[in-house]
Amino acid sequence: MSRLTHVTTGPYAPPVPARELTVVSADGARLHVEVHGSEDAPPVVLAHGWTCSTAFWAAQTRELALDHRVIVYDQRGHGRSPASPACTTEALADDLEAVLAQTLARGERAVIVGHSMGGMTVMAAAARPRFREHAAAVLLCSTGSSRLVAEALVLPLRAGGLRTWLTARVLASRAPLGPVTPLARRILKYATMGPGCAPHMVEACARIVHACPRAVRHAWARVLAGLDLDHGIRELRVPTAIVTGTADRLTPPVHARALAAALPHPLGLTELPGMGHMTPVEAPELVNGKIRELVTAYVTGAPEEAGADGPERIKESS
Repeated sequence: MSRLTHVTTGPYAPPVPARELTVVSADGARLHVEVHGSEDAPPVVLAHGWTCSTAFWAAQTRELALDHRVIVYDQRGHGRSPASPACTTEALADDLEAVLAQTLARGERAVIVGHSMGGMTVMAAAARPRFREHAAAVLLCSTGSSRLVAEALVLPLRAGGLRTWLTARVLASRAPLGPVTPLARRILKYATMGPGCAPHMVEACARIVHACPRAVRHAWARVLAGLDLDHGIRELRVPTAIVTGTADRLTPPVHARALAAALPHPLGLTELPGMGHMTPVEAPELVNGKIRELVTAYVTGAPEEAGADGPERIKESS
């Protein structure tokens, strides 16, 4: 029997979608897609990160689907999308374009949200015609465009060649993650979440990450190790907001600050003190609020000049 791929109770249990479909990408890769909410509601498209799945967005789909059409999909090899030999940022961009083409009407515009590798997917697709046709605004959560391994803080070592070499091997390890044990939860929390993160949040993320096949985890880790999407930032010409956690060890705030400085139309950077890499899980109210703001400003209402270019710091709620 396969291991549990997500929690089944509580706020991070994925809701039942209004409909499911399979989208075929440019190279024939098949992608599992879910649509939550009413078909005539304003659309939001969510792209998850490395080792995750549609279940990662449970806190977003559950709340936003009340008055939005929320479209989520499994990146190739993740969740219910079969693995593909093509593991490249170009393939990720192809996949996003295919999802947009099959779930949005011609000329329909949506807020597109990317977390971690999902944010990199957005950057990879930024210059694509279909992306530009459908993207009204973007929210990037806990992501970066290059130097991911060199800047990662997963290993408590001084920055330099040794840390980079060891980090690359740890992240791309072929070792199985095994069952979700108390030790496994502690390791995952240390690497990907803030120190004050609640146990039910850790459990939700652990179930999702441990369900990712190790061959898929390894293949995409190698892609991320060589990532260079700095050109994609300059092509991301729609209004773009950024959220990051100050305790993020995988994509530390240095990445978010670089993105904010390079984006053609930045809407500001929100830094969440004490939070880690899994910001949509760790701060669902904040992330959902940012999405709603973007929908109101750029999809359902008149476009507004929003936000300053400097960082915004949000105090942790008790």
